[in-house]
Amino acid sequence: MGHTYISTGVQGTPIPGGGPLTLTFEDGRVSADSGCNSSSGAVTLDGSVLRVSQLATTMMACVGDKSGADGWQTALLQSAPKWSLSGSTLTLTGHDVTVTLRDKRVVRPDLPLTGTAWVVTTLLRKEGQVRSQALDAARPTLTISPSGQVTGSAGCNRMTGAADIAGSEVTFHLGTTRMMCAQDVMQVEQQVLEALDGTTEATVDSDALTIRNRANGAGLILRSE
Repeated sequence: MGHTYISTGVQGTPIPGGGPLTLTFEDGRVSADSGCNSSSGAVTLDGSVLRVSQLATTMMACVGDKSGADGWQTALLQSAPKWSLSGSTLTLTGHDVTVTLRDKRVVRPDLPLTGTAWVVTTLLRKEGQVRSQALDAARPTLTISPSGQVTGSAGCNRMTGAADIAGSEVTFHLGTTRMMCAQDVMQVEQQVLEALDGTTEATVDSDALTIRNRANGAGLILRSE
C-alpha cells in the first residue's frame, strides 16, 4: 500500500495498444490504467493471491488497439493473480500472462515543475475527472520557465504570462490570443483557463502534474511531453 507500480515487461498476452499497466495501491484499494480507461476496486492480499472486487471503470471511448486494453486489464485483475514483491519489483501472474512492474519512484522520478513541457490529459471538475476526444485533439500545453515565464496553448489560443511560485502554491497571470475554434475545443479552452486563473496548488508526481485552483476548484492533470 502507498505505492504505484508501472509495467516494464509482459510475458504472454501483450497489453493491447502497448500499455503500460499502472497500478496504484492505497487505503485497501487498487487503481489501474493500461492506456484507455482507469479502473478501481477493493483489493486484498490473500497470502500470495491478489483479489480485486467491485471494479468501477471510467467510460471513455478509445480507438485502435487501445480499445482492448480495458478487457485485458480487467481479466488480469479479476483472475486472482499470484503476486510477489522483491525490492521495487512487483510480479503478477495470471492465467495466461505474467506482468513485471517496478515502483514508479524508481522508474519515473519526479520531474521539475519548471523547465518541463506539460500536456493536459484530464480536466478536474466538481463532478469528477473528465477525459475526452476533444481534449486529446485540442492538446493544451503549459511550460513554466525557471524564471517564471509561462508559455503554452489553452487548446485554441496561445497563452503567455508569468507564474509566481512559492512552494506548491503557483499564482498565474496569463493572457491569450483571440482566435475562435470549434465549439468543443473552445469548451476545453474555457475549462483550462478557469483552472489557471489566479492562485493554484501544483504538485508533481513522477511525470504527472496536478493543478487545482484554490478559488473555484477547477483543475488539470498534465503529463510531460
